[in-house]
Amino acid sequence: MNDFLTALGLLTIVPARYREPISARAYAWFPFVGLLIGASLVVAHFLLRAILPNLVASALLLALWIVFSGALHLDGFADACDGLFAATTRERRLEILRDVHLGTFGAVGLMLLLIVKFAALANVSSFAPILLAPILGRWAMVFAATFPLARSGGMAALFRAGLTRRIVFVATMFAALGCAFFGAFGFAALVGAFLVALSIARLALNRLGGLTGDIYGMICESVEAGVLLIGCVTL
Repeated sequence: MNDFLTALGLLTIVPARYREPISARAYAWFPFVGLLIGASLVVAHFLLRAILPNLVASALLLALWIVFSGALHLDGFADACDGLFAATTRERRLEILRDVHLGTFGAVGLMLLLIVKFAALANVSSFAPILLAPILGRWAMVFAATFPLARSGGMAALFRAGLTRRIVFVATMFAALGCAFFGAFGFAALVGAFLVALSIARLALNRLGGLTGDIYGMICESVEAGVLLIGCVTL
């Protein structure tokens, strides 16, 4: 139970009380926490669309999505944009990732991401992408944890210590079962999530020498946006 509370406390604003030290076993619960987030968003989606115009409902749903996760992954996404796309050395990129200030790449990337997610939410014709996006986004972070780290310190290193194939397998099976429920769209979403996560991970390996917690956040947000877009195309 402590592993579940750890995942819940880290990935949402829910005040879950968990004991230190945290364990890599919490990774197995990441897709389940994604399910809780997705289910909450689906309920909000139907309630908001029942009483508000589509665009307003979509904007409020996106705001709720951000608040529920504490904007944690958005912060990582912005930092990762600054670090990955700066025309500089690997060492300088790692320094940029530690910088608390928002740069041009981060600001532009964040705006584009939010625009894409808002537009996709406004055009989805099914609740399926809204449910699956948080599940696959958090599964993608587990997948990302299998890649080497860019540095030995930080939350990513703390969590990755003790990561086993069994933990990755459990998280992957949970995500795959959720996708299987939605047939062809679920399969496309799973494949899309894998490709997005793999592409960003390889980019980070090339430019940073490994992954960091900010890269995990970028992968989560990018996968969520990708799943929403796949929903717009296939459903």
